[in-house]
Amino acid sequence: MEKFTTLTGVAAPLPLINIDTDMIIPKQFLKTIKRTGLGTALFHEMRTNDDGSDNPDFVLNQPAYRNAQIIVAGDNFGCGSSREHAPWALLDFGIRCVISTSFADIFYNNCFKNGILPIRVSEDELEKLMDDAQRGANATLTVDLEAQEIKGPDGGTISFDIDPHLKHCLLEGLDDIGQTMKSAETIAGFEHKMEEARPWV
Repeated sequence: MEKFTTLTGVAAPLPLINIDTDMIIPKQFLKTIKRTGLGTALFHEMRTNDDGSDNPDFVLNQPAYRNAQIIVAGDNFGCGSSREHAPWALLDFGIRCVISTSFADIFYNNCFKNGILPIRVSEDELEKLMDDAQRGANATLTVDLEAQEIKGPDGGTISFDIDPHLKHCLLEGLDDIGQTMKSAETIAGFEHKMEEARPWV
């Protein structure tokens, strides 16, 4: 998993509440178990018209936001059914950070396991960041995970809280398998001792 340390990128405003996982990646795209290729289906029903063409009104189709790496969204982001495809689609599109006032628990934890930083902020802070994000090409934010800070285009800074263990895993690029492999020597030593003590097993 790619480490997350400091990210400077364009922030796309998505001022909607209750953006659920079916809006993030519709059910018809869940047939694959690959983590790549889902970016084209991200927010499919909002990004595309009935004829398959791009919807020019949707924020990620607008030239200033086509390469956005951050989303500033309304309350309760990632609610709905549990599907790891949702963070996969965000990551494949290029999104590394989502900022909201709250997240659904399963989506929130899935983000950390896939190298995406979900940040909770207050309503007042979200309003300011949403205003920053609506500046188009000038909507650049810097997210510093080590310092737990978000810096706006005007130099303003917002601090955020994060669980120390989840922070460590993102900084080190450790998913569940990566965390296990950090103890590979200890595991191998235990297995060797078990083989000697119980050779019949």
